[in-house]
Amino acid sequence: MRWRLLWLLCAAGWWGAGGKTLRGGFASASARLEPWRPVARFQFHGDHAVLCVRIKNVAVAVTKAARLHLFQAQEWQKLQNSIQDHSCTEKFSKAQLTMTVNHTEQNLTVSQIPYPETWYVFYVDKFTCEENYSESEDIQFEMVLLNPDAEGNPLDHFSAGESGLHEFFFLLVLAYFVTACIYAQSLWQTIKKRGPMHTVLKVLTIALLLQAGSAFANYLHFSSYSKDGIGAPFMGSLAELCDIVSQIQMLYLLLSLCMGWTIGRMKKSHGRPLQWDSTPTSTGIAVVVVVTQSFLLIWEQFEDTNHHSYHSHHGLASGLLIGLRVCLALSLAAGLYQIITVERSTLKREFYITFAKACILWFLCHPCLATIAVIFREYQREKMKRLALKRSG
Repeated sequence: MRWRLLWLLCAAGWWGAGGKTLRGGFASASARLEPWRPVARFQFHGDHAVLCVRIKNVAVAVTKAARLHLFQAQEWQKLQNSIQDHSCTEKFSKAQLTMTVNHTEQNLTVSQIPYPETWYVFYVDKFTCEENYSESEDIQFEMVLLNPDAEGNPLDHFSAGESGLHEFFFLLVLAYFVTACIYAQSLWQTIKKRGPMHTVLKVLTIALLLQAGSAFANYLHFSSYSKDGIGAPFMGSLAELCDIVSQIQMLYLLLSLCMGWTIGRMKKSHGRPLQWDSTPTSTGIAVVVVVTQSFLLIWEQFEDTNHHSYHSHHGLASGLLIGLRVCLALSLAAGLYQIITVERSTLKREFYITFAKACILWFLCHPCLATIAVIFREYQREKMKRLALKRSG
């Protein structure tokens, strides 16, 4: 029953991953209703980054005087927080770059960028800042955002904060594969012996397999993403789901150890990955903490409007999630210290100490790196947080 609940909670946080090739329709009604909502955001870098726009109904675009306004993120925030009360037209007139949409295909070069920076793209037409509005046809479009590759050609679909992800996940999958080739046989034999560490090893193995599956799904997603800027959203969502299930499995194991789980005297039950104390109090604590983490993970996905295939860790939910990780790590340290001090078996004591170090690292790696990342630029922060997430897995 507990595992069905976990699966439903995890599946609820299963979201598609966005790409940098965007397709849809420029709607005057939407632009007028929410003029400050960008249609795209991208971290350009280099001297020859390109925004390419293709539209189908050119006549409609010309009639509506359709335009795209590009703002640097910092400049846009300054404008939004300015004491002066700028009108809608005045705000858009301060855009760093503007493209008039009046051809089937157009390119806008974003150059002379001293360091990678986030840019917002806004759609504006003659109805956006006017009170009078008449129904009009949407402009169907395809927008491609590109950065220069190693040779300086604008062919790279990855933003500055995502560059190197394809290679990173390839190396991660390779590392998992090599590790599996080396340790799989001996690990399987150890599990078959059904010794005192049987359940722990089984849970850890499943969690590791989920992490490996997540890395492989991300690799497939970014392999496709590097070609078309869209990728395989299903694989990105699957990677996120595997990460969440793996975290909850580790949380089950951590709670069991914190509440005094003794491996040698535990009653094994086939088909159940883990048991803890059967008292109503211990079970209640475990369920509350697991449901809390699941709720925060889902809340975090709602807060992240970009729906990446990784935890972006912005906002209140992310802060609470990191705080929960820190509290659980401290609880683990306190619980294992009590177990170690009364444990007579040297083998079990050594195992508890090693396992405690690994779990504390697993829970504190991401909060620590996320805190350190604050001093870096935005694109560097995203890379560090993404690396921390995979290291914590």
